[in-house]
Amino acid sequence: MKVKKKTATRRKAASRAHQDGNYDPTDRRAFLKGVARRNQGQPEFLQAVEEVAYDVFDYIGEQPKFSAKLVFERMTEPDRVLIFSVAWEDDEGNTRINRGYRVQFNNALGPYKGGLRFHPSVNLSIIKFLAFEQTLKNALTTLPLGSAKGGSDFNPHGKSDGEVLRFCKSFMLGLHRYIGPNLDVPAGDIGVGSREVGYLFGQYKRLTGEHAGGTITGKGIEYGGSLIRAEATGFGTVYFAVRMLEHHNLDIRGKTCLVSGAGNVALHCALKLAQLGARPVTLSDSSGFIHDPDGLDEEKIAAIKELKEVRRGRISEYARSRRRVSFHAGARPWGVKADLAFPCATQNELEGKDARTLLANGCIGVVEGANMPCTAEAQTLLRKKVLFGPAKAANAGGVAVSGLEMTQNSMHYHWNEQELDAKLQDIMTSIHGQCLEYGRRGRKTDYVRGANIAGFVRVGRAMIAYGV
Repeated sequence: MKVKKKTATRRKAASRAHQDGNYDPTDRRAFLKGVARRNQGQPEFLQAVEEVAYDVFDYIGEQPKFSAKLVFERMTEPDRVLIFSVAWEDDEGNTRINRGYRVQFNNALGPYKGGLRFHPSVNLSIIKFLAFEQTLKNALTTLPLGSAKGGSDFNPHGKSDGEVLRFCKSFMLGLHRYIGPNLDVPAGDIGVGSREVGYLFGQYKRLTGEHAGGTITGKGIEYGGSLIRAEATGFGTVYFAVRMLEHHNLDIRGKTCLVSGAGNVALHCALKLAQLGARPVTLSDSSGFIHDPDGLDEEKIAAIKELKEVRRGRISEYARSRRRVSFHAGARPWGVKADLAFPCATQNELEGKDARTLLANGCIGVVEGANMPCTAEAQTLLRKKVLFGPAKAANAGGVAVSGLEMTQNSMHYHWNEQELDAKLQDIMTSIHGQCLEYGRRGRKTDYVRGANIAGFVRVGRAMIAYGV
């Protein structure tokens, strides 16, 4: 009994240490233990925090202004977590219930900003990890954007337009009180495309009586959207890769590229690669991947886009219609020999064994188009051996153009496609520069470290300015 009481006393003392500040704020191990204790059963969130902590704690050990105010500790606690019921009727009149989420993580730099994801895998851990990553990503854009993320375990795939509409109306009924152009600005993500954004914004208008265009981004051009928003994440990922290669005296032209996914990010990543003279040879979905050794040109990518976005078909259908295209069921593309890899599907899709295969096949760079698509093991292997562009830097183009959409809504004005593409390229160049500034280690650049520290510094300075 005495041993049990002593153990319990120690645990209580340890749990009070964080709140009381009675611990070494530069001790990464103690910090991570505390985060794990407070966020049990949230592996994706803990993975994201640990990855950033690895770099940030080295930095704040030399910057007492951040450690004294426990800036990173505060940065890993969301401002607000909303969980709500979403009840709706299917086409047969059956009542269905899903769970809705919105994690408003940090608004030190501006109104909360981040996408909505509708997918069966959605849970609190995934939404928190996405919102935490968004904190640093939005900071890197240098736009006045805070961070948030949301979504539901609803799966729009296979649902009728009527079912998706009824779900979106119910989802917005639970969310509309907590969003607004100066409070929280949602956007699309996996499972939330132009159709879903239109339904969500329409319900917001009905509930509030306002055409508050800055409340949701990713809208249609007809009602306040921005040109190149759909392309921005994929294009931005390639622009970041180009900057990395140029900095190391390399050219993207002629490079064979692996792209995973077949959604918005992947298709536009492959498209921009093709436009710049690279040779994307793969795309994938949950059923497997296609390999075209001749390369996917603009015409082929347009056909796949029509298949996926209009007919909502499987990528295997495309392979059946093309003589030299092979389909690999249940597999991912990382075994195909290539120069560059662009994981653009979902989190943790590229594992340690895949990283070893890429390295053995002579891959010289991996650039993340999806959010945290590399496992911790894969990232550790890759960032030491190849040019590695982390998601919070490389895929920030989407939220950057969302921020520009908010600006256009405020101005009641539209920039043209060329102007927006130039602004996107400038932002991705700026992000690359920030990674160089904070990620240099001798003659090498650790882009993960650079992105983590650059984002942390910008948010941290604002948090300190506000006081505790």
